[in-house]
Amino acid sequence: MPIKTQSDLPAKEILENENIFVMDESRAVHQDIRALNVLILNNMPVKQDTELQLLRALSNTPLQIDVTFMNVKSHVSVNTPASHLNKFYTTIDEIRDRKFDGMIVTGAPVEDISFEEVDYWQEICEIFDWAETHVTSTLHICWAAQAGFYYYYGINKQPLSRKLSGIYEHRVANRKVPLVRGFDDIFLAPHSRHTETPAQAIHACPELTVLAESSVAGVYLAIAEGGRKIFVAGHPEYDRFTLKNEYDRDQGRGLSVPIPYNYFPGDDPKQRPLLQWRSHSNNLYSNWLNYYVYQVTPYEL
Repeated sequence: MPIKTQSDLPAKEILENENIFVMDESRAVHQDIRALNVLILNNMPVKQDTELQLLRALSNTPLQIDVTFMNVKSHVSVNTPASHLNKFYTTIDEIRDRKFDGMIVTGAPVEDISFEEVDYWQEICEIFDWAETHVTSTLHICWAAQAGFYYYYGINKQPLSRKLSGIYEHRVANRKVPLVRGFDDIFLAPHSRHTETPAQAIHACPELTVLAESSVAGVYLAIAEGGRKIFVAGHPEYDRFTLKNEYDRDQGRGLSVPIPYNYFPGDDPKQRPLLQWRSHSNNLYSNWLNYYVYQVTPYEL
């Protein structure tokens, strides 16, 4: 799939070296195609890494996507240069009157504090409200999924006794729903978090349908409003070394964290991690774009 980005976005060159077709604005303007407009609210600290991961994940359908990156205006990022944000990112104030086919809201490293204590929580709530009338389908990832469960359905997160990190088995719970079309009965996906939204509370919520779950990591995938809201408790976008980088970072900070489960061969952090989740990650994003964005969004937004 051709992904339309700004021509000098740093991730563009990396994706092209991976043989992923990335189209810049100058070429896209000459094609008589109505691209899907996808907004990515990137709350991760090192935004360039997440840009690359998500653009890679979105690159496996024949659909053309015009990606817009957004960040919250009520928080100052200290891990991404201001020049990068000023050049490649927008805020809710600048796109308030636009409509989008799809939106992805990423995780954020704020799960150890309550939602109300997050300095940009009110802005997140504002964006969630805005999306109700301006976005066809929203995909919430990790902390954003927890935030969505809490904001829309009043289901709060709870702390874990130790960090959940690794590659876990999940079982498909409802194969008739198109979002999991093509999934194996059991598939692998990454998790990395210190908190969880209780599985029993999600199952008990009549507005939510659980589509995939792990006996260890809990609910992985849930859907609401016919696909207008989708919640992913893990990190399907993670690349091969993301969990390793997080583990090395935590070790460097002197934190007592477990070796990521089912990740390093022989649980040896010196070994190259196995990439075991990419096919289902690609399938998830492709199904979302096809069944819940492309096939239901109007041609004239």
